[in-house]
Amino acid sequence: MNSPVTTSVVDVAARVRERSPLVQYVTNFVSMDVAANVLNAVGASPAMVHDARESGEFARIASAVGINIGTPSPSWVEGMTAAASAAREVGTPWVLDPVAVGATAYRREIVSDLLAYAPTVVRGNASEILAIADERVGGRGVDSQAAALDAVDAARALAGSLSTVVVVTGAEDVVTDGERLAVVHGGHTLMPLVTALGCSATALVAACCAVADDPFDASVGAMAMLAAAGARAGDGAAGPGSFRVRLLDELAALDADRLSTVRVDRS
Repeated sequence: MNSPVTTSVVDVAARVRERSPLVQYVTNFVSMDVAANVLNAVGASPAMVHDARESGEFARIASAVGINIGTPSPSWVEGMTAAASAAREVGTPWVLDPVAVGATAYRREIVSDLLAYAPTVVRGNASEILAIADERVGGRGVDSQAAALDAVDAARALAGSLSTVVVVTGAEDVVTDGERLAVVHGGHTLMPLVTALGCSATALVAACCAVADDPFDASVGAMAMLAAAGARAGDGAAGPGSFRVRLLDELAALDADRLSTVRVDRS
């Protein structure tokens, strides 16, 4: 069914602003700045706590946790594992971003280990989701040029296998829990030219999971927020540099009217 953005999306965005959830994001230095500013812009409170000596303890007080394997090293992986373990133990929602998981055996091992801690949401691009699905449930191999819609079947199968929500980001964003499916339309062609917007999407999903009981609705809400802000930011942007600044401004200005411009197809 094709429809404009739903009331649940507007509610999720409003709740993030009202509750200012504390989002612990174990990520890399490349994405910290953009992701933290995206969280600030929507009203969440970012905490880039990654060291194993405190990441697990901090996960116990955070509203939500995001884990991004972008530039892995043993010490950072220890911090990721401590945060994921603690989040699972206390029931804190957490989101896994399996950056370039198909590229090396080391990344595949890290993701496999982290999946054992039952992420609430797995957020990746089509190639990353296809790579995990190929390992977990069989199916298609990795195509680095794959679009989000190419990974729908793999995302459904993976979500069902892991009992989680899978978000596939791209020109359109796909959200599924294995049963329900939503495709979010919007954004702008400049978005892939700004480093770490995918990583920021993971942080935003975590923030929305902190304020919504249903991680499927939370994920759709996060993708709609980025789609709405991205589309408006692209109007008048001279290039990726000005787009990045405009995107933060648009995220900060999001309201029901701006969100109503996004189309969500549900089935």
